Amino acid sequence: MTDHTPKTASDYFGAMGFKYDSLIHRSVPRYDAIIETLIDYLPPHPQTVLELGCGSGALSLSLVKYTSECDFTFVDASEEMIEATRARVQENSPETARRATFVTARFEEYNMGVDQFDVVTSSISLHHVEDKGALFRRVRESIKSGGTFRFVDQLSGGTEANHARMWNSLMEFMGSPGNCTAVELQSMVDHSKAHDHYTPLATHFHLLQEAGFVGIDCVWRDEMWTMITADVA
Repeated sequence: MTDHTPKTASDYFGAMGFKYDSLIHRSVPRYDAIIETLIDYLPPHPQTVLELGCGSGALSLSLVKYTSECDFTFVDASEEMIEATRARVQENSPETARRATFVTARFEEYNMGVDQFDVVTSSISLHHVEDKGALFRRVRESIKSGGTFRFVDQLSGGTEANHARMWNSLMEFMGSPGNCTAVELQSMVDHSKAHDHYTPLATHFHLLQEAGFVGIDCVWRDEMWTMITADVA
């Protein structure tokens, strides 16, 4: 039997193109509130911002609206997603698009540099990375003194019972009328088994502290969906 499971998360989501916008709203409870809250927790007037996992540009457009004069770097492992984000930023803020850098790369391989960014941010992408400790160390090195790392991701529960409850709640939401079809739901479950690496909030805190971040906090949570802030002294 041929295995049709995409080899990477970028293959899976990149093939969707703009259909991804519809799917994420039908598979992530309170998705718009997630983006709005992440923007609310950004520091004022950053000059350099790195977004890891821009997808089709939902957070990217909100970032540009929040601070259009900033120099942005948008990174995604899918070339299709990078081009979607580029087109949307270009349409909404041509001047911002001219200054922005668009990079097709896996997070684990992207050279973030040292002391490059005021803000590193991400929305529901980092759970695709297995070695989060190594990623967090590289993110920490890339952030300037006084900068911050602020992201939303899909976390596991701190206990098996909590995780099972949260997972079942997510499946119920996705399977509700008007949300995901049975085929989409099964595809998402198969994708998660193949490519997702969920870890508990306590593990995130530990890894962020080991990487050298300070002021680590969970500022918002809705079951699996969790917003974390971590600063650089």
